[in-house]
Amino acid sequence: MAPGRCSSWMNNECPAGNSAIEPYIAGHFMILCHAQTVKLYREKYKPYQKGQIGIVLVSPWFVPYSKRQADVKAAQRALDFMYGWFLNPLTYGDYPKSMHALVGKRLPNFTHEEAELVKGSYDFLGLNYYTSFYAANLPAVNTVNISMLTDSKTNLSSERNGKFIGDQTGYSMFYVYPRGLKDLLIYTKQKYKNPTIYITECGISYANITTIKQGTNDPQRVDFYRGHLLAVKQAIT
Repeated sequence: MAPGRCSSWMNNECPAGNSAIEPYIAGHFMILCHAQTVKLYREKYKPYQKGQIGIVLVSPWFVPYSKRQADVKAAQRALDFMYGWFLNPLTYGDYPKSMHALVGKRLPNFTHEEAELVKGSYDFLGLNYYTSFYAANLPAVNTVNISMLTDSKTNLSSERNGKFIGDQTGYSMFYVYPRGLKDLLIYTKQKYKNPTIYITECGISYANITTIKQGTNDPQRVDFYRGHLLAVKQAIT
């Protein structure tokens, strides 16, 4: 959501905005602008520059909180609202079915011409991955204070049965979970027609690093990258 714009019930300091509608409108026109730019490049510049245009998306992986079908479906909805929101139109020309079902008329529609413009409008995917979350079904959602943040009817957490999903990083919301990268890569291959993927961001921060010696003697970061590189290898093979 744009800084300073949200529903007043979310933050009294927001002078204007609607958290139930505006994020979807902004995302919709971001997708259309991206697709129009790709069309322009492919028609006017690609014939002699031979370049490619991709898109960078950030997404965690979502692990079902339990084996219950309600939680399995919740994890899929979380992926749809975070990742499929953009990648589904770029691959298939429309938003995920779960978004249509839960957002309804608040979700903009693509015309036939727009869907054809958007579909296939990227040559590669830049993927930013940092962490994963547990996803549990959230059946009771406030129907008065509606927000894009709660439309997926999913409760996200980093903890299950008193145990965190991985080691905590310097950013309190992020926990180390290499398997999530592997699962996200495999999911992308199977769900979104095996696109070319570049991992454009994947890193870790640690708190209380105050000296050069502490910063250069960094076994935790070594372990982080070893684990995530192994996850990539497993996804490829």
